[in-house]
Amino acid sequence: MKTLNYTCPKCANTTYSIGQMRATGSFLTKLLNMQTEKYSTVTCKNCSYTEFYKAKTSALSNIFDLFGA
Repeated sequence: MKTLNYTCPKCANTTYSIGQMRATGSFLTKLLNMQTEKYSTVTCKNCSYTEFYKAKTSALSNIFDLFGA
C-alpha cells in the first residue's frame, strides 16, 4: 500500500484509511445497474472527513459488472 503525506483539512490529523467506491454514471448504466464510475477515498481516522478522487475504470471491469448484477 502506498503511503500518503495526508493531513486532514478539518482537524489536522495525519492518520487515515483508504477505500474505494463505485457508482453508476448515466441513466442507461443506472437502469442496467452498471457501476461505471470508480472513486478512491481517503478518510480521516479522527473525524471521518472523507475526500473522493476519481479513478480510471477499464471496459473489462464494466463488462464483468454487467454480468455480475
